[in-house]
Amino acid sequence: MKKALLLLALSGAAANAQAQAPTGAGRPAGQAQAEPGTGRVTGTVIDAATKQPVPYATVVLLSPATGKAVDGTSADDNGKFSIPRLRAGTYTVQVSFIGYKNFEKPGVVITDDGNTVNLGSISIESTAQALKEVVVEGQRALVEEKVDRTVYNAEKDETTRGGDATDVLRRVPLLSVDLDGNVSLRGSSNLQVLINNRPSTITAGNIADALRQIPADQIKSVEVITSPSARYDAEGSGGIINIITKQNTLRGFTLDTRLSGGLRSANLNLSAAYRTGKMGFSLSGGGRALYNSPGSFRNDQLTYRLTDPTDPASRQLVSTSLQQADTRQNNVFGRYTLGWDYDINKRNFLAASVQLSLRNGTNYQDDLLTETLTTGINPFTSSLRDVKVLDNSTTVDATLTYVRTFEKPRQEFSLLGQYSRNVRQNDFTNAIREGLGSGNFLRNINDSYNQEITLQADYTTPVSEKQILEFGAKNITRSVNSDFNTQLNGRELSGAGQSNELFYDQNVAAGYVAYTVSLPKDFTLKAGARYEYTSINANFASAENLDIPSYGVLVPSVNFSRKLSNGNLVKLAYNRRIQRPSLQFLNPNRQASNPLNVTIGNPELEPEYTNNYELGYSTFIKQTSLNFSTFMRNSTGSIQPVRITRLDTIITTFDNIGNENAYGGSINANVKVGKNFTLSGGTDVFYAVLDNNSPNPVLAASNEGWVASGRLSANYQFESGWALQGFSFYRGRQVQLQGSQGGFGIYSLSLNKRFAEKRGSFGVGFDNFFTPSLRISNTFSSAVLDQNSVNDLKRIGFRFNFNYRIGKLTTEQRPARRRRAISNDDLKEGGSTPDGQQ
Repeated sequence: MKKALLLLALSGAAANAQAQAPTGAGRPAGQAQAEPGTGRVTGTVIDAATKQPVPYATVVLLSPATGKAVDGTSADDNGKFSIPRLRAGTYTVQVSFIGYKNFEKPGVVITDDGNTVNLGSISIESTAQALKEVVVEGQRALVEEKVDRTVYNAEKDETTRGGDATDVLRRVPLLSVDLDGNVSLRGSSNLQVLINNRPSTITAGNIADALRQIPADQIKSVEVITSPSARYDAEGSGGIINIITKQNTLRGFTLDTRLSGGLRSANLNLSAAYRTGKMGFSLSGGGRALYNSPGSFRNDQLTYRLTDPTDPASRQLVSTSLQQADTRQNNVFGRYTLGWDYDINKRNFLAASVQLSLRNGTNYQDDLLTETLTTGINPFTSSLRDVKVLDNSTTVDATLTYVRTFEKPRQEFSLLGQYSRNVRQNDFTNAIREGLGSGNFLRNINDSYNQEITLQADYTTPVSEKQILEFGAKNITRSVNSDFNTQLNGRELSGAGQSNELFYDQNVAAGYVAYTVSLPKDFTLKAGARYEYTSINANFASAENLDIPSYGVLVPSVNFSRKLSNGNLVKLAYNRRIQRPSLQFLNPNRQASNPLNVTIGNPELEPEYTNNYELGYSTFIKQTSLNFSTFMRNSTGSIQPVRITRLDTIITTFDNIGNENAYGGSINANVKVGKNFTLSGGTDVFYAVLDNNSPNPVLAASNEGWVASGRLSANYQFESGWALQGFSFYRGRQVQLQGSQGGFGIYSLSLNKRFAEKRGSFGVGFDNFFTPSLRISNTFSSAVLDQNSVNDLKRIGFRFNFNYRIGKLTTEQRPARRRRAISNDDLKEGGSTPDGQQ
C-alpha cells in the first residue's frame, strides 16, 4: 500500500508540475525562464529480470535542489516515454511502478541548446508485497482513448449489475444496440466480436444470442477497434469489439460471489482463482435467467402483383393482411470456464482453457391472429394459432497457447491452437386452433453445428529501437452442418426448403506482415498487409452439389498518428475488410414460424468487401477528456434481404446486391466534476446511402438519410461508501434499403453500498421506471409489398444485487507478456428477423 500511495503522490506531483510553468532545475525560484525549453528526456522502462517492457510506469523529473517534481509522464504500452519542452538544468529521473523498486538516475543535464538525453533501457527490479483482504483498484476513467482503440472500463459502471453483455455494450462509445441485442458500429452490424481476444463458435450463429450469455458482472472492459492492423483477421467490415472478462492474476486464493434478482431477470455467478509457484488456476461459472418479459406486436401488410413485369406503377392489390399476437420469452444461460497457466521458465510460458456455454431459450406467440382479404375465390380467411420457438445451444471452446520470449525486449514467438464446436437446436411448432387448417400441427426441426479448428503462429521482433516487424500465419478449418425437417401432423414434408441436410466445409489460410516505425516529431506509422485464401466445398444430402469457387483477397491497413507536445493525439487510418456469410444467411431451411413471413437462406452467398477511412483527434482539457472522429465507409457486394410474394405470403432470402455507404462522425466526452462526480457521454451521427444497383426498375431499391444515437451516464460517489449511478441511451431511426426501423430510448438508475473494506457490496437498480413499455415501429415498401409493424415491449423493471469476495492476495511480478489469442469470428451476422416479430 505504501508503494501505491507513493505512486499516486508522484503522479499527482507530476500532474501539478505540468499544470504550472516549472522553474529550471537547479535554479533558484524566481529565475524561471519565460518560455518552455527545447530539451527532451527519452527512454524505455524494462523489467530487470525478463527484459520485457513495463507499460504505464511513472517517470518523474526531480529538482536536486528542492527534491520536488518539476515534470513527468507515463510510459506507453511498450514501456517507452518522452518528456519534451524541458528547460536547461540538472535533473534526477525517478521511475516507479506498483510491484517494483523505485529507480533514480541523478545528473541528467539539459543544456541551453536544448539537447535530447536518451537514457536507453532503464531496468527496474520487481518486489513482492503482501496485501490484506482488499481490492487492488485503479483510478481509470470510464472511457479511455488509445492510439488504435476506445476502451470502456465496464467494471466501474454499477448500472449494469444483474444485466448481460448487451447492457454493457449500450454504454460503449461508437456502438449501438437494439432491444433484441443486435450490435452495430457506426451503423454497420458486420462486426468481429472477440471474448478475451479470442473468438468462439458461440457467436457464429447469432452475436445477439451470444452476448446474452455473458453476465455484465463478469466484464472488465470493452475495446472498440475501428481500424485493425494486419495482425487481426480481415473479417468484420465495421470493426472489432473485444470483450475482456475479469481475470485474477494475483498470487494466492480468492473466491468471488455475485447474486442478483428482480422483476425480469436473475443471476448467480461464482469465480475463483488460485496461484502458487509457477502455476495458476482459475474457475468461473454462473447462470442467468430471463423471464417475465411480455409484449405484443401488430403487423399490417399489402401485397401486389404487376400487370407489366417491368413497370412498378402497374401494380394491383392482391391481398390485405393483419397479424397480431401477445409475446413471451423465457431464456436460461450458463457459462463455465476453467483456466490454467504455467511458467516453464522465465522465457517459456504455457496456458490452456476450456469453456462451456449453454443456452435454453423459448419464445412464444400466443393467440396469433391472422386475417387476410384477397382477390379471388376465397376473399377472406382467418386463423388463430399458438407458436413456440425453441432455441437451444451448447458451445465448447478449448485453447492452448505457447509463448516464447527472448533476451531482446519486445521479441516474441507464439503458437496458438483452438478447437471450438457449437451444437444448436432451433425448432418451431405451429398449433392451428381455429380457421383454415384447424387442428393441424406444423413443426420444423433444425439441428445444426459449427465446428472450427484453428492454428496460428506469430513472431514479433524489433528491427531497431524505433522499428518493429511482425509477421505470422493462420489456418481455420470450418465445418458447418444443418439438418432440417418439416412435419405436418407428424408426416414429413418434401419440397424445396422443407427437408434436407446441408454440408458446408470452408478453409481459410492466411499470412500477414506488419511494420511499425516511430518517426521524428512523435509521428508513428503502422502499415501492413494480410492475404487470405478461402476454399469452400458445399453439398446437400438429397440435391445437386453446389459449385462455389475459391477466392483470395489482399487486405492492406495503414495507421498513422502523431502525439502532440501537449499530449493530444491525432490519428489517420485506412483498412480494407471482408465479411463472409454465417450459417444464419446460408441455411436453406424454410423458417415459417410466422405463416405470412418465410425466411430461406442462400448457401451460394459470396463475401462482401468494405473500405474504411477514419480521422480522429483526442484531447484533454482540465478535468475533461474529449474525442472527435470522422469516418467514411464503402461496402460492395452487400448481403441484403430479397423479398418476393406468393399470394399473401412473403418469402425472404439473401443475395449479394448493392452498395452501402456511410459518412459521419462522433463526439465522446468524459468529465470529472469535483472529487466525487463524473459524467460520460457522446453522440454518433452518420448519413447512410444504400442502393442495390439493380437495372430492373421493379427490383431497384435505394434509400438514404441521417442516423443518430447518443448516451449519457453519471456517477456520484458518497464518502460513506454509497454510490449513485444513472444511464440513458437513445437509438434513432435506422435507415434500411427498403424502409426504416423506429428509434427508442432506455434509462436506468442504481444505488449501491460497499462494506467490509470493499470486499462486498449490495444495491438496487431501476429500469425505465417512467415508461412501462416501448413501442418500436418498422416500415417496408417495394413494388410488390408494403408492410408496417409495431412491437410493444415491456421494459420497466427493478433488481437487487449482492456480491462478496473472500481470499487473501499478494502481488507478484511475473514475466511480462503480451496477451496472445486466436481471433476468427469472421462471419456476417444478421440483425432482427425480417418479419420484425420477436
